[in-house]
Amino acid sequence: MKSSSESQDLLHPPPPENSTGATVAFGLLSQPYQWIRKLCRELNTSFVLGVMLVYGLSQGFSGSFFKVVSDFYWKDVQKVQPSAVQMYIGFYYIPWILKPAWGILTDMFPVRGYRRRPYFIVAGAMGASTAMIISMEGKLSVGIALLCLVGMAAGVAIADVTIDACIAKNSIDKPSLASDLQSLCSFVSSVGALIGYSCSGLLVHLLGAQGALGLMAIPPAFLVVLGFLIFELKTSSPRDKREGFVGIIYAIGAIASIVGVLIYHKLLKNYPFRSLIFYSQLLYSASGMLDLIFILRWNLQLRIPDYIFVVLEECVSRAISRIRWMPMIVLSTRLCPAGIEGTFFALLMCIDSLGSLGSKTGGGVLLSLFHVTRSDFENLWIVVFVRNLLRMATMALVFLVPDGNQLDHLLPSTLRDVSNGGDAESLKLLSIKQVDVDEAIDVL
Repeated sequence: MKSSSESQDLLHPPPPENSTGATVAFGLLSQPYQWIRKLCRELNTSFVLGVMLVYGLSQGFSGSFFKVVSDFYWKDVQKVQPSAVQMYIGFYYIPWILKPAWGILTDMFPVRGYRRRPYFIVAGAMGASTAMIISMEGKLSVGIALLCLVGMAAGVAIADVTIDACIAKNSIDKPSLASDLQSLCSFVSSVGALIGYSCSGLLVHLLGAQGALGLMAIPPAFLVVLGFLIFELKTSSPRDKREGFVGIIYAIGAIASIVGVLIYHKLLKNYPFRSLIFYSQLLYSASGMLDLIFILRWNLQLRIPDYIFVVLEECVSRAISRIRWMPMIVLSTRLCPAGIEGTFFALLMCIDSLGSLGSKTGGGVLLSLFHVTRSDFENLWIVVFVRNLLRMATMALVFLVPDGNQLDHLLPSTLRDVSNGGDAESLKLLSIKQVDVDEAIDVL
């Protein structure tokens, strides 16, 4: 009679020896699939798909493919020199430098209650349209071609910022999965880059650089689809939006101030002081009228929403203020006499501080005289109008500004060439022998 163990062996025979290795291999291959299923179950399938599309297809594949194909485009189609190509490549990073601005848009300016989905659509539409233009048109001018390539980079950057916001939100809600999300981002990005680099050369050979760039419209098209499919709850916190809006306005104004610095440095630093200060003061006076338009609510008659008009006014005024201020600083440094630079420049800055103090005090007096309070803004437009008139009145004093170029010498040579004072010039070193002779003469 057979034992029970032998009966079990007959009913369930042991697997062959080589099946153990196959089981282990199958388990290793199924682990990524099980990991993805876990993320989809814990988070959301559309979100995980969005991470794969943005990091794998848009950033990983498109980034590597774009890097190779764009170089061939400049060489074979535009036929520009390597030095020019190197300079053009620097413009690709502008959309990435502006990532804080894209973040502000996605956080503070929802579209129909959605803060992420519309920006995936915008990023995809921008990337797809610019890729189609550069591939379907004939030989574009260098400027238009560069603008299209920068637009393609901007589409990738906007999508990257938007998905990063989604990743940050899910990492906060599910802290145990934060490391898993970063691993997924890095993995799909590396796989996408591998595929992009591997097929870029072959596709350029088969389709040409311009035709290969046309394939760059496919990943952005998936981003448009993602914008319609990804799950997102509508935002319903207008109070939080109002509280954070003021800081966001100043942040955007700071970006506009940087733009003003670049405009001055690239375009205006060689103009004469008097002309530059006159026209910048004129623009400064005109920009003050934007406040008047907002207070009188004329922007609504122009069908411009308040938040858009406020951001526009802040950008214009901050950029113009920076353009107006920088030649004044340069002029102040050029007017400092030699030997007392610290004292004279501090005096000029003290005068500016006194002017700021007077403007704040005078503004407070005007607000009090016209009974403008925190709940009564009826006469605020009068105060703003008086301020703008004073800005214009300042233009009558611009004739006192030297009319010289910013590279010219503005001081007389007697004030400019003094180095260390007269006493320093009279000091001379004597040799030891000469000192001994002088002492001997004194003794005699």
